[in-house]
Amino acid sequence: MALFGRTPVLPTRDQALRGRSAPEFTLPERHTVLGNPLAGPYPEGLAVADFGLGCFWGAERVFWRTPGVWTTLVGYQGGFTENPAYEEVCSGLTGHTEAVRVVFDPSAVSYEQLLKVFWENHDPTQGFRQAHDVGTQYRSALYPHTPEQTAAAESSRATYQQVLTRSGHHGTITTEILPAQGRPFYPAEPYHQQYLDKNPGGYCGIGGTGVSCPVGVTPAER
Repeated sequence: MALFGRTPVLPTRDQALRGRSAPEFTLPERHTVLGNPLAGPYPEGLAVADFGLGCFWGAERVFWRTPGVWTTLVGYQGGFTENPAYEEVCSGLTGHTEAVRVVFDPSAVSYEQLLKVFWENHDPTQGFRQAHDVGTQYRSALYPHTPEQTAAAESSRATYQQVLTRSGHHGTITTEILPAQGRPFYPAEPYHQQYLDKNPGGYCGIGGTGVSCPVGVTPAER
């Protein structure tokens, strides 16, 4: 069954590839830039947030450069296939998007500030694509871990929509906001982790709208 023609579409659970019970690789122990462990459990006091904003190579670098971020890792989230492989995700038959898991110190950087990084470093109005990268795996997504993150994500989406609309150059935000619970984050293969640190001249598809996103301002205040 061809799920991809001229317009990418998400598979249903029944259409998705079956996957596997465990990954076929071992995740690297430490972040090549920040030096901290990639896998949890993480130290007490840190928080976790998941972001999908196009090709995860460039997206991860944006976050590891953000002060207050303790570690980052890339993976697949929001789909049906267990422990998918990169080629399977790219086929469009797993339902996942490329995601970045950000582990951060809330006393040094807030979730709202990370949302600002998220909104300003991609175009959240493009549906199943980012610029020349086309496919459901490039969709814009937020997977909050707490009710507080959910409220902040939804508020920031509404606020940024108002700002984009006033700019006159962008349409409706297509970012999905769904709870991380029930949507496992499957780490990507080792060569994807901190890819642009290992390959400084590698491909980076990250690019924003050029429109600044307010922080700590509700839609009503705009």
